[in-house]
Amino acid sequence: VQLVESGGGMVQPGGSLRLSCAASGFTFSSYDMSWVRQAPGKGPEWVSRIDTGGGNTYYADSVKGRFTISRDNAKITLYLQMNSLKPEDTGLYYCARWRGFYDYWGQGTQVTVSS
Repeated sequence: VQLVESGGGMVQPGGSLRLSCAASGFTFSSYDMSWVRQAPGKGPEWVSRIDTGGGNTYYADSVKGRFTISRDNAKITLYLQMNSLKPEDTGLYYCARWRGFYDYWGQGTQVTVSS
């Protein structure tokens, strides 16, 4: 199993970024997938989850209305569209496979929101 995130960077408050997570080594379409982030000096924080078909999505209150999770099972890729970014969104963003627990994680992509 391999999960490789990309798309992070530095952006000003109010800006947008789109994260991608390329999956391989397992049947991507059979698993719910999540995004989890970790801010400097803090523990991991769940951000969002999407079911196998993409029809059901779930968000942390802190990102609801600003972030959109999606997936393309044909491209074996998970996405996170992040709009209206705030400094408190700064952190390392991971995609993770969900089986009732997170059993595989990527290496993370850094998102920094700063003026």
